[in-house]
Amino acid sequence: MLPNDRDKAHLWDISEACKDILIFIKGVNFHDFSNNKMMRYAVERQILVIGEAANHLSDAFISENKEIPWRKIIGMRNIIAHEYGEILLERIWVTAKEHIEDLLKNVNGFLEE
Repeated sequence: MLPNDRDKAHLWDISEACKDILIFIKGVNFHDFSNNKMMRYAVERQILVIGEAANHLSDAFISENKEIPWRKIIGMRNIIAHEYGEILLERIWVTAKEHIEDLLKNVNGFLEE
């Protein structure tokens, strides 16, 4: 399913937040990340943006594009925003290093269509 204009706006927000995260963590290792409060907060903020934008995607778009774990993305946003338990720094790092680039590729694919 192709995204409607509203979904495209939210996908654009996700794309921009992903790009920011990749810029923030480029050339950074976990030790540097964990010791740089400003960088951690910047990455967390962009994950919040991603989750909030994903939460506003239409149900139809989410249902048709289940290859992307939208509910997990939204769940991560909720954990950060509401501090359900301890925010695990390692989880933020793994998300940034291992999942953001793939998410960006997928989202940009929708934007190009």
